[in-house]
Amino acid sequence: MTDALVLGGGGVAGVAWELGVLQGIADKDRDLAARLLGADRVVGTSAGSAVAAQITSGTPLGALYEAQLADDDLDFVVEFDGPAMFAGWAAAFEPAPDGTPPDPLEIRRRIGAMALTAHTTDEATRLKEHEAHLLSTRWPDTDLAIPAVDAESGELRVFRRDSGVRLLDAIAASCAVPGVWPPVTIDGRRYVDGGIRSVANVDLAAGADHVLVVTPQRPGSPSPFGPSATEQVEALAPAKVLMICADDASMEAFGINPLSPETRAPSAAAGRAVGRAQAAELAALFA
Repeated sequence: MTDALVLGGGGVAGVAWELGVLQGIADKDRDLAARLLGADRVVGTSAGSAVAAQITSGTPLGALYEAQLADDDLDFVVEFDGPAMFAGWAAAFEPAPDGTPPDPLEIRRRIGAMALTAHTTDEATRLKEHEAHLLSTRWPDTDLAIPAVDAESGELRVFRRDSGVRLLDAIAASCAVPGVWPPVTIDGRRYVDGGIRSVANVDLAAGADHVLVVTPQRPGSPSPFGPSATEQVEALAPAKVLMICADDASMEAFGINPLSPETRAPSAAAGRAVGRAQAAELAALFA
């Protein structure tokens, strides 16, 4: 029997919330939490890739959670051209002259093209920022899967420890929100956020017997890029799957800017409450 843990994207708030969910599960059932942290496969998309790297680094979960409550970096402001970014995202969904809507691959190509020309911080600076928060530069023994999207082709690439790619680069690529952060260069290609293919890329957990999906979105949220997380969960049958999503208190904690460090502490606390509430159902499912 194999277990998989899937962690979706959601910015700074999402990182804190997902760690809070896992801490909440640990509050109720330490053995269950240990089982999740030692899952046979961990899939981390965007913010989820940062969480995945943290929980597989050997650092105790409690320490990871407490770090989200610290008041450091609260004055860090993410600077990006908001109007240009939103215009670029909107243009990606424009239909052809004959009214035909673009397919998901074409949407990703258009978003990637926008990311390649966006005015953001430079790539080297962004990598240093990621490196400062990376607890280990070594890929874990766990089957860690980190998806990113080729900015030119729109194709998905999944990085693993046998990909010959640094863990730092894989995480930076999966977290490269188009229009906010620069695409990341790997093997001569430029990569952007894995979340523009799917918010959680749940399908990468296929083959596992038990799957926990943790995604900081409301239940049933649609996906403009392709199958939603809910649809991907249904496709995992006959696996036993639980998807933990954000409740009203969590959405309030995320606020209007989930990239703001000020969301960390309230998001972590909200996630912890959700994890506690879901622990019993998860334990029954994973029995």
